Amino acid sequence: MAEYQYVRVSIEDRIATITIDHPPANAFNRQVVEELDSAFDEVTANEEVKAIIITGAGQFFIAGADINEIYAVKDKPEEAKAFIERGKELFNKIEASRKPVIAAINGRFCLGGGTELAMACHIRIAEAGVRIGQPEINLGIMPGWGGTQRLPRLVGKGKALEMLLTGDHITAQEAYRIGLVNKVVPAGQVIREAKGVAKRIASKSALPIAAIIEAVNEGLEKDLRSGLEVETRQFLSLQGSEDMEEGLKAFLEKRKPVFKDR
Repeated sequence: MAEYQYVRVSIEDRIATITIDHPPANAFNRQVVEELDSAFDEVTANEEVKAIIITGAGQFFIAGADINEIYAVKDKPEEAKAFIERGKELFNKIEASRKPVIAAINGRFCLGGGTELAMACHIRIAEAGVRIGQPEINLGIMPGWGGTQRLPRLVGKGKALEMLLTGDHITAQEAYRIGLVNKVVPAGQVIREAKGVAKRIASKSALPIAAIIEAVNEGLEKDLRSGLEVETRQFLSLQGSEDMEEGLKAFLEKRKPVFKDR
């Protein structure tokens, strides 16, 4: 694995954990974005990795974008656009990953770009005590890495607009209630819980894992009838695979399947 200044990567039990470690608040600057992008590419390309966890070091998941960098490009539209496009490209890549990505939302805050990163992940687990929000409006700006698009898709238009227009933070429990996170766990337990979920997923065949993610992502952009066609196409793509044969045979033989990801 490559060495990074602000990102740490560990791999255990076929699960890669990417930790953003940019004190004091793990804010996104250009270097953090580039390092996260490179680390994500590495673990995605690693055939031994079947699931990915993204988390933050210390008392923050990610507190948002580096305000100094945003201020530096406030009168430079081309540079501002390049910064926005780079983050969007990374988050789109995470969302489209054929390997499941779990956001382990830790610490005290998950704000702005941190919330946008979490929403790009396939599953979000938050620890009690963390506060989540899109406070960009308090700075006279708005989200630029998907906040206005992914948030309403997850929680509905009305609640999304309330969060976006007030800039208010919500608790982890409220995030769970509105469907922004999948579950809330006690403080200090989020990595353990995320690894438990990742391990359960990693025990399955990589082929239907990827097919399900692609079917859900593509189908959500279509009407129901077209989405069902996407599902059919993905289902048929699994026909004839060794893992399909093994899974069906194991069920009939009343034993646990041994998948080989092929």
